[in-house]
Amino acid sequence: MRCNYLLVIVLLATVAYAKEPKHYQSGRLMKMESVKCGTDEKNGKSLAGEMIGTDSSHMKTRELLCQQYILETDKLVYTVQPKDDKHPALLPVGETAQFRLEKDKMLLRVEDMDNKEREYIVISMVPNNSAETTHSARDSGPAK
Repeated sequence: MRCNYLLVIVLLATVAYAKEPKHYQSGRLMKMESVKCGTDEKNGKSLAGEMIGTDSSHMKTRELLCQQYILETDKLVYTVQPKDDKHPALLPVGETAQFRLEKDKMLLRVEDMDNKEREYIVISMVPNNSAETTHSARDSGPAK
């Protein structure tokens, strides 16, 4: 009798802790662009140069570029950038990607790549105009 109670309690505990399956949306990676995302500055000074007095105060600056992707779904077109600026993965353009939105970020994965979820920042969301034009063309029918 005690064994049955214990079994029921264990079963209820596992059901209570079971997580819902993650629901992914699907879209196609249409385009990747490099966009400005800041500058990197280095001064020309070194420790030895400062001691001897030969270094100038010349600053070397270079423009930093970040990857920006266009992800198109049936209803929306997302513009996203990788959250990890130091080690972004290069995603295959033209491939299908699964994603889910969680709080203020997009978790995206590409099955054909490595199926690993990566965090992206959503820059913009706009309605997919091609879906609207296809829908309106279908509703209007042939001209008489």
